[in-house]
Amino acid sequence: MNQYNKQGDKGQEFSEPIYGTIGVSQNRLFGVFDGMGGEECGEMAAYIAAKAASMKSLTGVSQSILMDFCANANREICEYAKENSINTMGTTVALLLFSKKRIFLCNLGDSKIFRYSQGSIVQISQDHVYGLSVNGKPPLTQYLGIPPSEMEIHPYLSTGSYHEEDIYLICSDGLTDMVSTERISNILGSRPFPSVAQDLLEEALANGGKDNITIITCKIAREHIKIKNLFIKERK
Repeated sequence: MNQYNKQGDKGQEFSEPIYGTIGVSQNRLFGVFDGMGGEECGEMAAYIAAKAASMKSLTGVSQSILMDFCANANREICEYAKENSINTMGTTVALLLFSKKRIFLCNLGDSKIFRYSQGSIVQISQDHVYGLSVNGKPPLTQYLGIPPSEMEIHPYLSTGSYHEEDIYLICSDGLTDMVSTERISNILGSRPFPSVAQDLLEEALANGGKDNITIITCKIAREHIKIKNLFIKERK
């Protein structure tokens, strides 16, 4: 049974949270897309990328599937921007692909992927940001929506095995800007899995979070993966 995050309509604060389990006999892809370039442009860029991911064939799993997705989604976003006379629009992407025995990950921008295993948390994605910040936030060096004439995108790619009881967290910077990695680790390790996504969200909001926050948590169990997704729109 495949499960997807359901984004709230414009004007709604929360999406409908999803909790469930899926088998590992088939390949499964999960992703977070955090748009930029103004609210409507950013939402459209994220929508284009998410739609492309949902339609991606997952047969013959390899890193080339994720590379192809990034190239195609980048082209579609750039074409939409050109057709609609939009100067800048784009989205981060953080993808986690589960096959029967391995994971494959891919990211551009500053949406992150963490693995929590045996009491320790590790960021397994790579941030694409300049060292110097602009208005307190370092600008992105890579994202979906960069015209090929300006720069070639280079997604970060990695692969590895997964183990029972591992927890994977995919999230936008709306979470990590407000909650430290140490605190995220503490919550993942001390709370019942069905509540950890909600607990992380509440922690970010309690710390003053106002940006869009998207959270996907995946826990490896015997023969299946437990999923919990949450999304909250920016509070004006």
